[in-house]
Amino acid sequence: MPDVVNTAQARAWNGPEGAHWARNQDRWNAVNEGFNEPLLDAAGITGEYRVLDLGCGSGQTTRLAALRASRGSALGLDLSAPMLAAARSRAQQEGVTNVRFARGDAQVHPFEAGAFDAAISRYGVMFFADPVAAFANIGRALRPGGRLAFVCPADARLNGWAAAMASLRGLLPVGDFGRAGLPGMFSLAAADRVREILTAAGFTHIAVERAQADGVWGRGAKDAAEFLLDTGPGRHLLEQAGAGARTRALDTLTDRLRDHVAADGTVRLRSTSWLVTAARPTGPSHTP
Repeated sequence: MPDVVNTAQARAWNGPEGAHWARNQDRWNAVNEGFNEPLLDAAGITGEYRVLDLGCGSGQTTRLAALRASRGSALGLDLSAPMLAAARSRAQQEGVTNVRFARGDAQVHPFEAGAFDAAISRYGVMFFADPVAAFANIGRALRPGGRLAFVCPADARLNGWAAAMASLRGLLPVGDFGRAGLPGMFSLAAADRVREILTAAGFTHIAVERAQADGVWGRGAKDAAEFLLDTGPGRHLLEQAGAGARTRALDTLTDRLRDHVAADGTVRLRSTSWLVTAARPTGPSHTP
């Protein structure tokens, strides 16, 4: 794949992590779908919009954006070949014809200047090697006045799944897991850092608002615990812990999640995120 600078993430999302997400796309959508409507509303997508979906994964948000832009189009961009294959297959199954998917690194992807009216992302913008460069490149892909809207995790302590994983400290080498600003899932957990990055990338009218949604992580406490331990963070911690760690961690996590089993038997955990909006300037800007 040409034009990739985020090589570590490319390896991860084209290996076990990408395969896991593609194989479990419906489960991941159940975890995150509470943010779909707020995200699409914030982007202001209308019938003729050209929409760019960043880190689109298996393409649920791309397809939803395409349905809103019924006379326009949506492009989903991701590093992961397994997830893009799942995205194309699901779009075909659902008969969404004004959508397409491309494999690429948003930090350096050769977007046509001003090609999109809006750019969106549901948990796809936290892993950039150089976030200012990435958002500047995304900004150039937007028309003047074009809108950026994305969802990213806020404080790990306000996210049920992260708090559950942190409860394994002592059994697994949790360490700094979830600390704001570190590379990875919580790199944009501090609102001031989000504003600084987007300002440096040339965006204006930046707003960072808290959003919450309850996601379904499994059916029953053990099912949800197994799913969490099979995610990228879970596998990473287990690999460092050595033999026997999974059984102990599974038992502890299952006990922790019993309090979150709803009346219908599903495990629901609250996610707290930032819903971020910004705009490309309509006139000359200082975009890098």
